[in-house]
Amino acid sequence: MPIRTRGTAAAAAMFLTGLTVLSAVPAHGAPGAASVRLTSAGEEGGPPVVTRPQRVGQPGRASGDPPPGPAAAGAYTVASGDTLWDLAHRFLGDALRWDSVYALNRQTIEGAARRHGYASSDRGHWVFPGTSLTLPGTERAPAQPSPRFEPAACPTTYGPLEHTRCGFLVVPEKRSHPTGRTLRLAVALVRSASPAPRPDPIVFLTGGPGADALGNIEELTEAGVNRDRDLVVLSQRGTFSSQRPLLCPEIDQFYADRVHLRYDAPSTGDRYAGAAARCHERLTAQGVDPTAYNTSENAADVADLRKALGIREWNVLSHSYGTQLALTYMRMFPQGVRSVTVDGVVPPSEATPGWTWSSMRESFDNIVGACAAQPSCRRRYPDIGATFLRMVGRLEARPVTTYVTVPQVGRVKVVLDGGALLNWMVRASHAPADFPLAVDELAHGHPERIAEQWAAAWLPGSQGMFAHGFSLSVWCSEWVPFETPGEQFAKGRQAFPELPRSVLAQAPQLPFLRQACQSWPVPKAPDSVREVTRSDIPTLAISGSFDAQTGAQWGRFVARTLPRSTVVTLAGVAHGTFDNPCGAEVITSFFEDPEHPDTSCVSSVEPVPFIVGDEGTGSS
Repeated sequence: MPIRTRGTAAAAAMFLTGLTVLSAVPAHGAPGAASVRLTSAGEEGGPPVVTRPQRVGQPGRASGDPPPGPAAAGAYTVASGDTLWDLAHRFLGDALRWDSVYALNRQTIEGAARRHGYASSDRGHWVFPGTSLTLPGTERAPAQPSPRFEPAACPTTYGPLEHTRCGFLVVPEKRSHPTGRTLRLAVALVRSASPAPRPDPIVFLTGGPGADALGNIEELTEAGVNRDRDLVVLSQRGTFSSQRPLLCPEIDQFYADRVHLRYDAPSTGDRYAGAAARCHERLTAQGVDPTAYNTSENAADVADLRKALGIREWNVLSHSYGTQLALTYMRMFPQGVRSVTVDGVVPPSEATPGWTWSSMRESFDNIVGACAAQPSCRRRYPDIGATFLRMVGRLEARPVTTYVTVPQVGRVKVVLDGGALLNWMVRASHAPADFPLAVDELAHGHPERIAEQWAAAWLPGSQGMFAHGFSLSVWCSEWVPFETPGEQFAKGRQAFPELPRSVLAQAPQLPFLRQACQSWPVPKAPDSVREVTRSDIPTLAISGSFDAQTGAQWGRFVARTLPRSTVVTLAGVAHGTFDNPCGAEVITSFFEDPEHPDTSCVSSVEPVPFIVGDEGTGSS
């Protein structure tokens, strides 16, 4: 969900398209990661005590232990630093087959964990040097090619990139086919503003899924994110600046056309599904494998990037879908991660289409509450929340058609029904000052302000720049299969019992996604994508109270299993805090001292004053 309060027009135009995704490994990092989480004396079977991760050495291997090596045909003796992910990668040619190694060796792994003072191995998360494992197959699979970074000229898509080196990370398109095609993922290495930067850089993971991270560089540097550290920006697989982007001009055109259509009409869903089908057919005809574009492969790309750049340790800054990727990355590949910031959080264990309703409700309540807290807004619009919900129902029963002028486009026909109005609120959360005024005008027969904002969000759009194909590969394998239509509807009714059934049938920001997924055939992701992320890596979960896309409640949610986490909510800020002055200050101070970030500015952040219209009309 990459809308920003400033930045490229393309990013702003796509604000309703993005969310985030899941992963396919157990919680707490890569399966079998050696750890320093130890059970305290006298707490047999109790929860482990969390300590700072070791940077040198691993538990369970003394300095005099013999070097690792094959114990017998089809067997392997665990060495310091090994993970089940690594072993599956090395011997089976597919890191995602870690679970088959665990299943074959479950009793051995669990026994070793108990001998080292653990109640269990946590499904293979804890494995210890000296443990002899049987591998599922004696033939060694083709080795994965080593990741490599190839320097290249910086792209000029978003203007000149000053003080920046660029290149491509070369990785397999699909790691289960190591001898197959490779991808070239664009990377920008932005120099720190400091002449003496800290040794641990920041890697930025953007949202969508499907946005191009290189488009965020100006925002990041203007916010001072690279104040004391170099900044590494990765254009994720399938996105615009990288090779073989999963672009769908067919879907771009659908979104442009949708402003003229009823948002909730089944015929609109048919058009969306048709656009997805045409894009899928075109991309697969070009040799693209949509099943290779998922968060597990994406996380492996991030891990490969650190190795290819020779970075010993770095910090992760993530936004929107990037938080889903970051939470996946930190549990699959915790090695070399000093700290993680998740900004606008989507938890792997919760994300589904229906999950979006909770964020919409939280944002709505906070915006309405902020109006009530400002005397002039409260006097002028005492019932603005009830008015908005009433207008959603009224427009769903009798849509309004109007004509407005959109810059660079001209005169445009706009149809507003209940679903369009509800989703307009996502845009309004980013520029909330005129929310009460716009709703009041609509209630008095003047829909022009809302219609202009709704149309401008999609026109002229970001045709050819947002990777809708990547979005669908993620959503259709990792979100949609884990929730029934009935469960999705129930979440909508719980959030907004006042709304009509036809509005509740379509999840906010993701209308007719189930229908589109029928035109985008990718298999269901493993059930393990729903596992909760647990880690003792220091984490900052920072959110805005007006975030209608990933509500602030989800920052608090993920922090429950991140024991060394700091939770921050900025009042009146929408989706994404890193370009808010206070948000940027908190984030940079966290990277400076992850245990004691400076949050002193948080209490001074307040919602913007709401615009109060003429007193001649009142809510009706």
